[in-house]
Amino acid sequence: MKVASDLMVDIPTLHYDDYVTKARSILRDDVFREVYVVDEKNRLRGYLDISDVLRVMDTKSNVTIKGFVREAAQAAPDTPLAETGIAIMNARTNSAAVVNEDGVYQGGVLFSELFPVLISRRTIPGRVEDAMSRDPVTCTPDEPIHRIYSLIVTSGFTAFPVVQKNETIGVVSRRDLLRAGSVRISVKNQADTTVERVMTTPVISVTPDDTIATASRLMVEHDISMLPVIDEKKRLVGVIDRHDVLSGRLP
Repeated sequence: MKVASDLMVDIPTLHYDDYVTKARSILRDDVFREVYVVDEKNRLRGYLDISDVLRVMDTKSNVTIKGFVREAAQAAPDTPLAETGIAIMNARTNSAAVVNEDGVYQGGVLFSELFPVLISRRTIPGRVEDAMSRDPVTCTPDEPIHRIYSLIVTSGFTAFPVVQKNETIGVVSRRDLLRAGSVRISVKNQADTTVERVMTTPVISVTPDDTIATASRLMVEHDISMLPVIDEKKRLVGVIDRHDVLSGRLP
């Protein structure tokens, strides 16, 4: 049986007295949505979410991260993967910190790496309509990419359907922004790089009547965290993500 340590990776850590600007730099330019906070003995004290640190926009801010630290999902090195997944789901995070019996930080388990393992062990029941999130946050292809960072802050999501004339023509995610290369400069200067230039196409989508098992398989096959849900009239009626797939479906 696989346990948390089998999927453990090195996720960056910070200390209470580190500045928010340092945290923002790490979270903007790396694949992680969350980083962990430890004390001088490397004991876990919590985590920072990208949505929180992006709210502090002053590039010379002397604000420390202490006021932004949240309670982290945790697992021991020998915690079974299903239990690790439950910890992540309960905390609504995208990772779990792995700590030893003394609370010393060892590394982290990413939900993106855990998800394929969990869905491979069982057939996920139900239809997409039963699990999807309605009234999704969207953007348009002509919006500047710095607007996406605003959406990350205000919505808490990191991927958004791109809609034009009531048709979903792509998806833009934080990963797409990172791939764009000069994101930090574009965001800082509010440059006119648009969503259309960095979004992912063609759209991988599901319908409300598709099975959740189908949605989860598509997420794994295409390495994406969210799928638009399109009805028979080609209208966007919701989105479904990894958390939606597993919510209430782990033992």
